[in-house]
Amino acid sequence: MAANICRTHTARHAFNRELSGRDVKVLTLDDFDLRGKTVLLRVDINCPIDPHTLEILGTKRIEESIASLDSLRDSKVVIASHQGRVGNNDYTGMSKHAEVLQKVTGRDIKYVEDVIGTTAQQEIAKMKNGDIILLDNLRLCAEENYEFAPKDTTKTIMISRLSKLFDLCVLDSFPSAHRSHPSIVGFPQVLPACAGRIVEREMRNLDDIMTVAKAPHVIVLGGSKVPDRLEAIRMLIQNGRADHVLLTGLIGNVFMRAQARIKSPLGIKLENEVVAKAHALIGEYPDVFATPVDVAIDKDGERVEMDVREMSRGDKVYDLGPKTVEYYSRLITGAGTVFISGPAGFFENEKFSYGTNRLLGAVANSMATTIVSGGHLTSALRMQGLTDKINHISTAGGALVLYLTGQKLPMIKALEDAAVRDRQKWVCNGPPTGIQVNEPSMVQSAARKSS
Repeated sequence: MAANICRTHTARHAFNRELSGRDVKVLTLDDFDLRGKTVLLRVDINCPIDPHTLEILGTKRIEESIASLDSLRDSKVVIASHQGRVGNNDYTGMSKHAEVLQKVTGRDIKYVEDVIGTTAQQEIAKMKNGDIILLDNLRLCAEENYEFAPKDTTKTIMISRLSKLFDLCVLDSFPSAHRSHPSIVGFPQVLPACAGRIVEREMRNLDDIMTVAKAPHVIVLGGSKVPDRLEAIRMLIQNGRADHVLLTGLIGNVFMRAQARIKSPLGIKLENEVVAKAHALIGEYPDVFATPVDVAIDKDGERVEMDVREMSRGDKVYDLGPKTVEYYSRLITGAGTVFISGPAGFFENEKFSYGTNRLLGAVANSMATTIVSGGHLTSALRMQGLTDKINHISTAGGALVLYLTGQKLPMIKALEDAAVRDRQKWVCNGPPTGIQVNEPSMVQSAARKSS
């Protein structure tokens, strides 16, 4: 199906362009006329889920997908996303996501309780122009739970079964851009591929910001995905993007454990390994890291603040204390660039939202160039009415951290490779009939910007 995809209109200029000053060869939705075509739209609408009711707690990522859907109004669109991880409380089907999508788009969304089976294939085959299907959780397919070498993703059952049903794939899952999963790097190897509106916006805005970013660079890291963050921290420091690293949340606990300031085990996966890595980082860069001096714990349902040295074995840290917040806020105020990712504690519980809210306030009121990352912090910003005071807000977490290190993310590499591959085909042989290749809008945007 993917063979019939382009009109006799040269595409050579669509690939030779600069994106905000950095040579990034990717195509966008503006480069194609996809009317009547069947399009796979890979998004990341992985949302926070209430562990008791399984209701969606935040819909920001779903709302962000509207921009690409609006650009595909005359296409047959198959939306694909994951939700949670196998074994976790947020690992659910996508029926609730379909309901939210239908509400925010005002369009009919057909939920298909299948991913790669006969039901999914039949539903895709009978779509009409303007139809939208949402497949079930991609991670119900075992292959999507593993990282592959890019070339090996094309050998997966997911790619072999579904790719023949699509004319093009649109990658708009920036929060998952650092994952080498079949749905992210497999489809663009066998189909024409372009960036969706979220990915296009993220790349343009972040590159613009990083060209004007100035020292000192203050990184505020929280959240729970510790292994990914440890390697990213090292790369940020080595690339001159982290003069101060202020630690909160679970990763802060890991570093305090490495400093022997938390005496009892944290009870997390690979604890000995991540604590050893944190200890090594502190040894290599002793003047870079700041860890909490006081914390808040839960005692019989109440918030109790204490010096870290007063903690007893078994005490669980739920938030930062006021002294730590004051110290971190001073460093943020004196920064040239601030990047904050991940909540400072269990901010969903109002009793433990203090640290997260106060740090976000300090970031919003600073004179620095500011980047806020991750779905939790995005939600907290909106609740405080601070979104207008931040230079760039992204629902991406780990992917954004790695992007700022300068590392090439698997999804971005896949988009660039697809663009180069198709350029060679179209320049040598002429584009096949089907999808129209438009003049590159991003070249026009760059020209307008430079004039």
